Amino acid sequence: MARLYADEMFPRKVSELLRTMGHDVLTVQEAGNANLGIPDDEVLNFAISDNRTVITLNRQDFIKLHRNSSEHSGIIVCTNDTDMSRMATRINEAITQEESLTGKLIRVVCLTS
Repeated sequence: MARLYADEMFPRKVSELLRTMGHDVLTVQEAGNANLGIPDDEVLNFAISDNRTVITLNRQDFIKLHRNSSEHSGIIVCTNDTDMSRMATRINEAITQEESLTGKLIRVVCLTS
């Protein structure tokens, strides 16, 4: 299963659900990096240093970071979904389809209720 790093805006409930699906999820809050206004490139660098894939709702900025360099442990950009269980399931399905997330940008489009 995947080693994920959920950024500050990513729903905590979805992180918890992904854990029940077997993923190793570390949140920005658990890493002691909450409310510090850490720039996105530093969030990505932290994830790289801990061999984790960033998971975020901040699509625009992280797509730009990926375009600048694909030398990372993976980036998953998601649209938000008010149904947290459905969102976690869609992310899990996208992750399990990939052999490796290294250097990849995975787009997960969720439905809104």
